[in-house]
Amino acid sequence: MSRAFVNEDAGNTPDPGYSLPDPSSPYYPEAAAWALIEGADRGDTRGAELATGYSWGDAALVEHIRAIERQADASGETRVARLARRYLRAIE
Repeated sequence: MSRAFVNEDAGNTPDPGYSLPDPSSPYYPEAAAWALIEGADRGDTRGAELATGYSWGDAALVEHIRAIERQADASGETRVARLARRYLRAIE
C-alpha cells in the first residue's frame, strides 16, 4: 500500500471525553442529555452513547433535551437547537 494512504498516527488520537457525574446522581440524566448533544456536534454520537448508557433518541431524556432546545434557541445557539430537534425527531 502506498504510504500516502497510511495514517501512522492512527490510534494515537484520544477519545473525546465526556464529563459526567456519578450515574446515581439526580443530575446524571441532564448531563447525559448534554453529552449526547455534544457528541453529535463532534461527530461522536456512538461514543456519547457508550459514555452515558443512553441511545440517541432515548425517550427518557425528552424533558432535558427540550430544555436544551429552549436554552439554545434563547441564546442563539442554532446548531445546538438543531441537534436537540433532531434528537426529538428520533424518538420512537
